[in-house]
Formats: sequence, structure tokens, C-alpha cells
Amino acid sequence: MKKFAGCSLVVSFAPTGSNILKNNGRFPLVISRRNKFSYRLFSTRVLKAQLHDKPGVVSRYYLPPWFSVAPMMEWTDNHYRTLARLISKHAWLYTEMVAAETIVHQKDNLDRFLAYSPDQHPIVLQIGGSNIENLAKATELANAYCYDEINLNCGCPSPKVAGHGCFGVSLMLNPKFVAEAMSAIAATTNVPVSVKCRIGVDDHDSYSELCDFIYQVSSFSPTKHFIIHSRKALLNGISPAENRSIPPLKYEYFYGLLRDFPDLTFTINGGITSVEEVLAAREAGAHGVMVGRAAYTNPWHILGHVDSAIYGTPSPDLTRRQVLEKYLTYGESVMGKYGRRPTMRDIVKPLLNLFHSEPGNGLWKRKADAAFKNCTTVESFFEETLVAIPDSVLDSPVAKLPPGRRDLFANIDNLLPPPYKTREEEAVVICA
Repeated sequence: MKKFAGCSLVVSFAPTGSNILKNNGRFPLVISRRNKFSYRLFSTRVLKAQLHDKPGVVSRYYLPPWFSVAPMMEWTDNHYRTLARLISKHAWLYTEMVAAETIVHQKDNLDRFLAYSPDQHPIVLQIGGSNIENLAKATELANAYCYDEINLNCGCPSPKVAGHGCFGVSLMLNPKFVAEAMSAIAATTNVPVSVKCRIGVDDHDSYSELCDFIYQVSSFSPTKHFIIHSRKALLNGISPAENRSIPPLKYEYFYGLLRDFPDLTFTINGGITSVEEVLAAREAGAHGVMVGRAAYTNPWHILGHVDSAIYGTPSPDLTRRQVLEKYLTYGESVMGKYGRRPTMRDIVKPLLNLFHSEPGNGLWKRKADAAFKNCTTVESFFEETLVAIPDSVLDSPVAKLPPGRRDLFANIDNLLPPPYKTREEEAVVICA
């Protein structure tokens, strides 16, 4: 079996001739037709051609996943990830969850589900499922797309996922199955494998039960990286949205895991909504921090600070205008790539939060609603809507780091649960 491990092919889609030009406060777009469709998704066809042209392609190395954007269904699609990568070069990006059965049954149409731009590296494929054979087959099929990590969803509380098919967070109730699934996944790929889970499910919400899950999965599979959502999931009676707010956050469980499993890697998720809070979590010891909806609803002010504040790399001093110019090239090149999809609305959707809390944002969104009815291209959409945004907003780099709860984890050491003991250790104590 041929495996592709960590291969990365960099293809820039920055246009050489496109600009969103200022003209008395208006924003006509001048696009080089020669370059307009230069953007290519990372399909197996492109991969094979470039590997043939450059035999012996070596792995590309990335900075660690100190910051990642959470996988979110119908949100972290190709379009959003393209925008996110234009703003941050080092944030780790996750796909939406893709069901293993979808990959297996659509093996002749995989580009639609798995193709992406090489610029999106580092990128993690999240898969879901409850059939070990299909999980392994799906991972094997995904190898050709050179994802940097494979992640198993053990955290989604949606009834469509956790109820039907019994996967997502329901898998936490069966750690033996998860360990077997992760072993099967790891056997079919050379990239790291990880698990995203909650701190508990329904009444199975004690710290000891969480540790039992982590211990069994890490002991009997190659999985050494866990992304921990710091709320438990309630499967009966509340919606997925309510599961993001009603169960209380228990950060002490996460930091207890850091203490009790020093050989594992843990990424914290849940309730962290600013870069200052990311820095606070890291200072308290978190190996990585995953941010979800805040990175989607306010991408400029969250992702715009990741490279400099978290990774310590020079700020690119990009402006929104420059980001939109590059995104325009992407949008026009993928429009209707799969028949009727993606539509102009699909492509523009991630941009609707780009001017969060800025002057003109309300008018921009109203114009966007109207433009969706009559615009058929991204170019015409921009021409109709960007008149609402002042030049000062379009041409300003990311502002200084906004305030956040830097003391969010200041007292965490005093809240930690008692140290975890495995059942074997407890038996030794009892016998003694």
C-alpha cells in the first residue's frame, strides 16, 4: 500500500494582476483575466502530477499546534479555511467532520469532500464514524490528499451524530472501541492521529471517568494527542447549541489531565474567545488551544493576532483590502466547480464577519443581503457591497491586541481534582 506522509506542495494563488482599487470612495475591481482562474484545489490529479515532476518531495515542517481553529459543521469548509489561511500563516486548521461512510462510498468523487488548497497546510482531517473498517478505509483513501493529521470525532453532541449511528460523543462511553478504531486508523497512515472529545457524557461526568477514557485510549492505541472540550455533553433534551453553553466549563479537569498524563499532549477547547485568553491558557500549561466560533465570527481580530502574539513571528501587516483581492481570485476560480456548487453565496459566507464591529459593518451586511439576489459573481458582489466600508477600514492593518481575560486560569492549581489512579494502581493500594 502506498502511503503519503506529511507531503506538502505549495502553490500560491496570489494574483499578479488583481486589485480592488480606490476611486472616490468606490471600489471597482480590475482583474487580470489571464490570472483569474489560476487557483487550483489540492486534488489527487494535481498531487500526482507534481510528485511526478518533483520526485522525492520532502515533508514540510510547521510550527506546533499552539493555536487551532475548531472543526465546525457547515462553517470550517474550504472557503472559510482559505480566508483563515490568508489572515494567519501558522494557525492549524481543521476540516468539518467528514463521515467515514461518505469517504468510502464517494471514493470516485473524493475531490468534492477532501480536496483543498496546499496553502491551507497545516491542516487536519476530522472524520467520524462507528465502523472500524470504514474508518480505516476512509483514512487510507484520504492519504492521497496529504493531510497533516487525522482526528477522530468523539465530541459532537448532535442527535444526527451521537444518536444516529452512535458516534461523536457517544464513543466516549466505549473507550475500548475508540482505542481499536485509533489503532486501525493509525495502521493506514503515516501522519499523527488524535481524538477530540468532551470531559464527559450525561451522568458519566466524573474526573475519574474522563481519565479512564484517556488512559485506555492512549494505552492501547498510538493516540497521544487529545483535544478536550471543557464541557460535558448532555445528549437528552438540549440542542448542540445549548451544549455549548449550558453544561458548565470545568477547566480544572483539563489541567488535571496535564498533571496526571505528562507523556500526552492536550489541547484545550471551549469558552476561549480572545487571543489574550489563548495566551493565558498557554501560560497555565496548555500544550495547545483550540478556538471555535470566535475565530469564525471575528476572524480579523482573532486570526490576525495569532502569528505575532502566539507564534512570535513578524506580523505581515496585511489589510482587509489585500485579503479580499486574494480571496476574489480564489472565489472566481472555484465558482460552480461541482455543478451548481459552490454558489456565490457559499463562497462569500465566510466574508460576512470580516468587518466585525467596524464602521460600515451593518450597511455592508444589508447590501450583502440584497446582492445575493442579483449578483452572480464574487466580483459583482464586491462592486455592489464594498462601497459600504470606509477606506480607513479596508486599508488598516490589524489593530493592537484587544483585551481579554488574561487571569482566566490564575487560580486553576487550587481547583484541580484529586490525582488520578488507574484501577491497577488502586488495586495495589487495596492489597497493600
